Amino acid sequence: MSANSVSYNEQGSVESGVDAAQENSSIPGSFSSGGAAFSLFSADCKKNEDLKEMLESNKESLKLEAMKRIVGLIAKGKNASELFPAVVKNVASKNIELKKLVYVYLVRYAEEQQDLALLSISTFQRALKDPNQLIRASALRVLSSIRVPIIVPIMMLAIKEAATDLSPYVRKTAAHAIQKLYSLDPDQKEHLIEVIEKLLKDKSTVKYLDIHTNMTKMLLVIKMVVMAVSQLYWHLAPKHELSIITKSLVRLLRSHREVQYIVLQNIATMSIQRKGMFEPFMKSFYVRSTDATHIKTLKLEILTNLANEANISTILREFQTYVKSQDKAFAAATIQAIGRCATNISEVTDTCLNGLVLLLSNRDETVVAESVVVIKKLLQTQPSQHSDIIKHMAKLFDNITVPMARASILWLMGEYCEHVPKIAPDVLRKMAKTFTNEEDIVKLQIVNLAAKLYLTNSKQTKLLTQYILNLGKYDQNYDIRDRTRFIRQLIVPNEKSGALSKYARRILMAPKPAPVLQSAFKDRDRFQLGTLSHTLNSQASGYLELSDWPAVAPDQSVRNVEVVEPAGAPALRKSKTAKSNEKFYSDSEEEEEEEEEGILIITYLPPQIMQKTLLLIIMTKYILIHIVLSISTQFFVNCMCSLLHLCVFLACQFDAVSWHVHVSLQASSPVFVPETSHELLHRMTGKGLSAQYRFTRQPCIYGNSMVSLQLTLSNSSDQALENIHISEKSSTGQNIHRFNAIERLEPQASVTVSMGVDFNDSTQAANFQLCTKEDEFSVSIQPAVGELLLPITMSEADFTKEQGKLMGMNESSATITMTPENVSSQSVNRKVVSVANIGVIPSSQENIYRFAGKTVSSGSLVLVSVALKDPDAVITINTEKTVIGSMLLRQFKTALTNSGP
Repeated sequence: MSANSVSYNEQGSVESGVDAAQENSSIPGSFSSGGAAFSLFSADCKKNEDLKEMLESNKESLKLEAMKRIVGLIAKGKNASELFPAVVKNVASKNIELKKLVYVYLVRYAEEQQDLALLSISTFQRALKDPNQLIRASALRVLSSIRVPIIVPIMMLAIKEAATDLSPYVRKTAAHAIQKLYSLDPDQKEHLIEVIEKLLKDKSTVKYLDIHTNMTKMLLVIKMVVMAVSQLYWHLAPKHELSIITKSLVRLLRSHREVQYIVLQNIATMSIQRKGMFEPFMKSFYVRSTDATHIKTLKLEILTNLANEANISTILREFQTYVKSQDKAFAAATIQAIGRCATNISEVTDTCLNGLVLLLSNRDETVVAESVVVIKKLLQTQPSQHSDIIKHMAKLFDNITVPMARASILWLMGEYCEHVPKIAPDVLRKMAKTFTNEEDIVKLQIVNLAAKLYLTNSKQTKLLTQYILNLGKYDQNYDIRDRTRFIRQLIVPNEKSGALSKYARRILMAPKPAPVLQSAFKDRDRFQLGTLSHTLNSQASGYLELSDWPAVAPDQSVRNVEVVEPAGAPALRKSKTAKSNEKFYSDSEEEEEEEEEGILIITYLPPQIMQKTLLLIIMTKYILIHIVLSISTQFFVNCMCSLLHLCVFLACQFDAVSWHVHVSLQASSPVFVPETSHELLHRMTGKGLSAQYRFTRQPCIYGNSMVSLQLTLSNSSDQALENIHISEKSSTGQNIHRFNAIERLEPQASVTVSMGVDFNDSTQAANFQLCTKEDEFSVSIQPAVGELLLPITMSEADFTKEQGKLMGMNESSATITMTPENVSSQSVNRKVVSVANIGVIPSSQENIYRFAGKTVSSGSLVLVSVALKDPDAVITINTEKTVIGSMLLRQFKTALTNSGP
């Protein structure tokens, strides 16, 4: 059976469940029953069968519903890996919604089901060309999750193509895939460096790199503050106030894995002594497939510490999924955790023990070996009650190949040979045949088993024991030779053996204390939380022990600490020594005075420092609110008072930072306003109501992100039209500012109204309902790409500077051949501004014409330059909106090559 077919796993097959039941029929009690204890580790044979049928249906609606339910299961932390074959069949579906959900599933399970994913590789390659950016990105993500060296060339080609994709989302996915490919094949380093260099020129991916380094420093400082406060509360606060720090520590688990490691280590120590602190946040410690092994192990440690009678069922089901992880070290640690749960919670001891026995049929040697070792430790607590399990392990012995597991079973046989008097000699007989081929650790346990059987059942095993001792006497390993000679002298009395042989039975068969399964963090509380010594579990150089509580209260004056101003920073506080000790103000007035003092501090700063300080205050305040929202004690109120001081200090220290400041984009009047109107509603379709619209190219008075439009409504019928308006429920995603309802429009009359539409920098049509009192008409406004811009003015130097920032992926250019009548400056300017609503920038070069604008919705810069090189011309467009840039380029090429006006 495969690793996924064992009854222990929740997703086992019908056949495996039956086989397991038949194989274990000899074991009584909960081990073979269908009770609640066994169900925790048994297969639900019919689970998800309905989902499989829905996925194999011919109806798209059923498939879509099935995928929604499957993604819902994944979101709840359930295991849906057994559905992989049924899901992957739908990867080529034409239904875009179904395809998106399929890729969500594949991204989650492709790394675990690599063989099946490999069969659909051609489908993933085709999806890299899909018109939908989400599908392209998802296909690349799935492709990079298949860890098979044979597809390295395919992955390399896919990453190169994705790195030049028009969608920033796809390019970001390509950047994430680079590290996966490098870990799979480091020989691709040179090719990957070329891709990285290209991506680094992409403004959308490096926009905030100039402040990234120092923001990282600030984040680390703030996280250190949270850890320091947690340490303070842990060692000093009353027990009923400890819950204050819990939520903040859990929030830190969203940080980088380095921070997670330190935080989890501290939580692991805390959770041993105070389980109730973190039990409400137990789901925060569930292991994710993307976690590193050391993070998984720490989360496993915490879950084990939090286990109690109330939540053990939930935790065991979670462990059940972890056991079949591809990470062998983590799977082994999970089995150890199950053993600890069995030891600590007596109600589930039998459940855990029986579940571990089922794992002995697993093909994974690591799982089997660890299961045997843990079973051995558990059986030492109640050996007389579990003789059936010992017999079952003996039956499986021939199929177990891991040396440590074989040695553990042999130790159990020898230690409790009196409980299995018929099976133990037979096991010894088999071991005598294979002695020379066994590992050293197994040979030692064979010698021990022979010695114990000689003392308890010499009639059956005397000759076998002598044979094994003779084999061991000449073994290549000196430990085995020494052990064999010692055992011979101990159990076989002769003239040279002396008095020691009289006590052989008491020495070898002495009762041994059951091992204690305890947390590796049990003794770490001797070190202060958050220290290097605590992390290493060893006292580091310079570590200071926490002082004992003083017998006498210290002098209060020691708390008065003089604040030392940072070098290079201006004086930040006005002296308060001149204030009278008497209170002339209420508490609220004093608070207002402190706020005013903070404002005065800012005004005294130099302009450059002031700018940096304000930015740091905004960012730091947001981060503090996000991270330590739950800690609203007086301690943090006092800390916030020092926030301004810290920000000014940082602003003075970060002199080497290149603070990115955009050139001010001053809007200007449109150079050209087209008078052309477009039909919105024909009079025949509108039952006498007709509508025309035109773009005014003026800033919209209804919103800075809206495009201004002018509508002309005409009544061509012989009856008055009433209540002409736009339906409130008619817009399809765009934000539309509707004109005020026209109460009455007389026959053959017209009226002009204005409206605004936020097209979100897209040429997608705005669809809405134009209504009268009696009818509704579906209409749409299709914007030209040039109408999504507003003209701006700037100097030639600023134009050149901003153009230099928008290179690489943000630049589109083309060479065209212009007709003679289009070569003049007037002709170039007229044709360019007729296509797009952009401003003309003065140019000191005769053959280069420059234009600038910004997108209405996002305010992104759009720079256009036309360089004449007789008889050709080079059109260059620089903008981070690459789709708009490519569309504008096509329209400029058409306009400048046509000889018309």
